[in-house]
Order: sequence, then C-alpha cells, then structure tokens
Amino acid sequence: MAEGKSGGGGGVFATTHWSIVAQVGAEASSVALAAMETLCQGYWFPIYAHVRRRGHGAEEARDLTQEFFASLLRHESVARVRREQGRFRTFLLASLSYFLADQSDRARAAKRGGGISPIELDALEGEARLALEPATHESPDVVFDRRWIAVLIERSLMALQAEQDVAGRARQFEHLKPFLEHSAERGDYEQVAEALGLSPNAVAAAVRRLRLRLRELLLIEVAHTVGTLGEAEAELRQLLA
Repeated sequence: MAEGKSGGGGGVFATTHWSIVAQVGAEASSVALAAMETLCQGYWFPIYAHVRRRGHGAEEARDLTQEFFASLLRHESVARVRREQGRFRTFLLASLSYFLADQSDRARAAKRGGGISPIELDALEGEARLALEPATHESPDVVFDRRWIAVLIERSLMALQAEQDVAGRARQFEHLKPFLEHSAERGDYEQVAEALGLSPNAVAAAVRRLRLRLRELLLIEVAHTVGTLGEAEAELRQLLA
C-alpha cells in the first residue's frame, strides 16, 4: 500500500493511504477503496466515541458508526475526495457531522451498508475504553483530537513491539516499554538493568533508541492520514500541542 520509503530503519512513506485516496479518488479505483478501508478500520474508535458523546446508546452508536464507514466506502464517496479537503482526521469529522445531521432522514435499517461489508468494530471494546476516560467538559472536537492521537500512539507502539519481537528483543521491550510512556524515576534503570543483565547506561541508551524509533513510527502512522510528509510533521505538532 505504501511506496517510496526512505532509509533510516524504515523511514517515512512518500505515498500514504490518504494521498492514494485523494490522488486517484476521481476514478474510485479498487486501490483507493482499499486505502480508505484501511484508514477506516484503524480509526473507528474516535468516531464511535464521538457518536456516543452525541447522546446515542452503545448499540445505536455501533450501527451508526458502521453505516457511516460503509457510506465512505461507496465508490461515489471515494470519488468525491480531493486533496483540498485536507487531512483524513478533519475530513472524517466534517463528514460525520453531516452524516449525523442527515441520518434522521435515512431508512437506515433498509439501506445499511449499501452492499458494502461494514467495517468490523467491537462495541464492547469501545465501551470499555470509554469507561476508562475521565469526565470532561471539553468540546467534542477537542476530545476527538485527543482520542485520535491516542490511537496513533497505540498503533505506533504496536508496530514497535512487532519490530522488537522479530528482532528477538521481546523480553527486553517489555521491561523498557514503560519508559516510552513515562519518564524514569530515580533507580528505575538500575532495577531494569539487573533484570536484563545490562548496565544502567546500556538501558538508558536502549530507551533513547526506542523513543527515536517510536517517533519515526508515529510520523509514519500520521503520514498515512495526510497527503505529504510536511503535512505529517505539522499534523503531529498540532496534535501534541
């Protein structure tokens, strides 16, 4: 799906899922549909949570989310995508607002999916994740962006873990993973060093390498939701601000 990788341990894709949709959307090709489906499958939770926040129950939110994604995967929807519509994140949120405003006029039970298999999502998983979120008075759009970056980081961590597993460093990664999310406290590196049979300096160096690689993977993940690498850098800065 992605081409034009640069060097440096994986690099960043020059061709992204979203740029494929935007560039060939006019033809609504199978490649564009596959790219859109990959994006929708990876980022269903922020959409589901946003629908729930709009007051819909879990079952209805699942149906609405699946129908929303099914509507995006219709040929005519992909054909309307253009680069000027910007990032996948903002495209999704704008499309969802229109969809929810219009959904009362739809015969959803009769038309659901329009012949397209709905995106698979686990509403129970979604509810469990929502239950862990603290109560907030922030705007729905702000909460949506926070969930979006959380999914980006989660997917990047999974990619990093897969790399470490392949490299035979699964046990080491499990010990070092907490330091990717939180700063080390005094004595933490010493404890991990003893468990792994390394020096504290070696542990610190390994953590630094993992942090750098995680940021590379995060940038790759973000790049798939925008059109260019420059846009990916800007998107990441905005989301982490």
